[in-house]
Amino acid sequence: MQSKIALQYFVLTAMILLAATSRVIPHMHNFSPLGAIALFGSAHFGRRWMALGVPIAATWLSDLLLNNVVYARFYPEFTWISPGFYWTYGSYMLIAMSGWLLLRKVSVGRVLVVTGLGSLIFFVVSNLGCWVGSTMYPQTVGGLMTCYAAGIPFLLGTVLGDFFYSALLFGVYHAMQNRWAILKPVAATIPQR
Repeated sequence: MQSKIALQYFVLTAMILLAATSRVIPHMHNFSPLGAIALFGSAHFGRRWMALGVPIAATWLSDLLLNNVVYARFYPEFTWISPGFYWTYGSYMLIAMSGWLLLRKVSVGRVLVVTGLGSLIFFVVSNLGCWVGSTMYPQTVGGLMTCYAAGIPFLLGTVLGDFFYSALLFGVYHAMQNRWAILKPVAATIPQR
């Protein structure tokens, strides 16, 4: 049974890393797999540290690639951690936690609801992070609302990316589970959350 779980975790990790790497493909603003990989990991990894750790590690590795290769001209030196990472990474952790609560049983309806919730979590947390301490927006309720209003045009990319990648990840893995029984979870071997 341990080898079955190891294979499942290998496949899940490979899918998450591949999805995170897709960030280098040209895309509309905020069209990203990161919210979807947080949900996907929380729904399928039986161990919470892996459900958080694998998507966050994949995000960090893809940030390294983007910051130091694709967008290197914007960073004067090698960048290990993106500025303001704690807001975005924190939002992915909250998205994963929402997946723990709402995706104990994976279904199309639940994935749709939690994906929409994840888009909202990212929008609220990342724009709050943009506002806190900002010199661009007054540190008032009005300034916060202005910051959220300025973020609305980016919300469409977030929603489209989250739904596209959630459908892709959950759909491909479901198809793989139907094709290869070894990828189907066995309740007795999956640690309870």
